Amino acid sequence: MLDFARPIIGDEEKQAVLECLNSPQLVHGPRSIEFEENFAKFMGGGFATSTSSATTALQLAYLTLGIGPGDEVIVPSLTHIATANAVLSVGAKPVFVDVNPLNGNISIEEIQKAISPNTKAICVVHFLGVPVDIEEVVKIAKLNNLFVVEDCALALGAKSSGIHVGLIGDFGAFSFYPAKHITTGEGGMLVSNNNKLISESRKIKAFYYDKGIGERKIPGLYDIVGFGLNLRMSEIAAALGVVQLQKISQFLKIRKDNYENLSQTLTDSPYGDLLPVDKKGSESAYYCASFILKPKFAGKRNLLISEINKRGIGTSIYYPIALPLSTFYNSRQDISKTISYKYSTIIANSNIAFGIGPHLSSNDMDFVGDNLISIMEDLL
Repeated sequence: MLDFARPIIGDEEKQAVLECLNSPQLVHGPRSIEFEENFAKFMGGGFATSTSSATTALQLAYLTLGIGPGDEVIVPSLTHIATANAVLSVGAKPVFVDVNPLNGNISIEEIQKAISPNTKAICVVHFLGVPVDIEEVVKIAKLNNLFVVEDCALALGAKSSGIHVGLIGDFGAFSFYPAKHITTGEGGMLVSNNNKLISESRKIKAFYYDKGIGERKIPGLYDIVGFGLNLRMSEIAAALGVVQLQKISQFLKIRKDNYENLSQTLTDSPYGDLLPVDKKGSESAYYCASFILKPKFAGKRNLLISEINKRGIGTSIYYPIALPLSTFYNSRQDISKTISYKYSTIIANSNIAFGIGPHLSSNDMDFVGDNLISIMEDLL
């Protein structure tokens, strides 16, 4: 079976974890600091603080920015549930807007329509690793005195105008879930160009102690000087991250090569189109290849997936439903909704995602392409 995604864990990662387990410190230690510093270097600047997940990184961003009850955050309607739930977790309300049908990124026009007196921030998602038109979003935010939070869960390695995503808005949140570009098992990273914001985030993610463990002259003696939670990354996860980050350039190259291989098969297909990964002035992170079936074939999407899986080819769906239409958010009468999320719904109902990760070889991609042609010709 060619898995849609699979983490690549080598002897170096295993050794790093063993060394960590043999050390006296499994949290609050040097590995987390090393991972944060190396992550900032990879991005080419800014500051970083590690977290237990990308979800908690987003939550931490909102807590740091002082966003809470009575506030609204604009989010795309086609995204992972974490994007919206992070807003809800701090007591604020997500305001869903539709996406651009050409690439699945949040619609700039819909952002402008959704701004209200209660809006405090705009959360953009770099959909499948393709940068949103973030410079335009920042312009809108500045005109309306709003914060910008970048959900970069699928966008490690993506850049806009030469700047790594996550460093263009006020905050950027990354994921290290096993299916992502690199993994720490579970884990995330919050980044910013503003060191004061990151310094505040570091306090909030660790209960807002006035003294860290290494700063306490008397063990166990500290004060709590603000509201905080436990949103930290463990040293074990950070040890994995340090090694994985050393391989990211190689991983990204393979992803790009695999995408280009598959695109040779699916470009100009009579059955649908690949979502584009190229945008002028930007670099994609090549998370996956998302094929959007044409409307007359969309009803056979699930049948196609079943047959593709039978051939030993793993797939996924990004994403299966426009979030405001999900059972949970549709039942929330306190969260306003527009009449339609047309393009989010079209993409949700017609997309098939194919893996292009570094666990797949060029021969694997040839196998996928050949089988896709055969299956679509038979069923469509």
